[in-house]
Amino acid sequence: MDKNYNFERKKLMLPEYGRHVHQMVDYLMSIHDRDLRNQQAHAVIEVMGNLNPTLRDTADFKHKLWDHLFIMSDFKLDVDSPYPIPSAKILNPRPDHMAYPGGKIARKHYGKNIERTLAALKAIDDEEAKTLIVNNIAKYMRAKSFEYNQEHPSNEIIMKDIRSMSDNGVTIDEVALNNLRNDYKQPRMNNRSRKNFQTGNHSAGKTNGHAGNNKQGGKRRTGKSQYGK
Repeated sequence: MDKNYNFERKKLMLPEYGRHVHQMVDYLMSIHDRDLRNQQAHAVIEVMGNLNPTLRDTADFKHKLWDHLFIMSDFKLDVDSPYPIPSAKILNPRPDHMAYPGGKIARKHYGKNIERTLAALKAIDDEEAKTLIVNNIAKYMRAKSFEYNQEHPSNEIIMKDIRSMSDNGVTIDEVALNNLRNDYKQPRMNNRSRKNFQTGNHSAGKTNGHAGNNKQGGKRRTGKSQYGK
């Protein structure tokens, strides 16, 4: 009786066929007579097909069985296959190497897309459309800067960053920035107010009285009912 555990045995290339079929394939590779090896390979293919009788009538079923036979042999079986013999490189192709962007982001809190958008604005001839796009970019830059630094940047910083990231190819009117600033003004909270806001402990929800000590009609309420004695 074999007492070996599965993790001590040879790894199954295709577990759905079971260990016995893999042992048959190992036996095929040990046969030196090529004619006998080809004959036994066809017998193993028939056994593999009997394991999935419902798929025998599907297209390319035999082709798949032969491919699986070579996969289980780790592509080392030398037999005359009626189909093109696959290789590990074809069945397990390696993805093409993707070049990682090496350019540095000048201002990470704005992101790389802002630089690309400002660079693309140079090709726009419609000044009205360009002004509208720049205003939206400035609004986005102000919002991202607030998320990153927890404070709104000044107009000078926004204009300076736009000129710098566009290589002085894009400018924005300061009057437009003043109009955008009002859209993003938010009351700043100190640490105590922010903590109360996050925990839901608002001052508006507090009452001066305590539970069980509310007064009604000038008298302290008790646990006795008005019908009790």
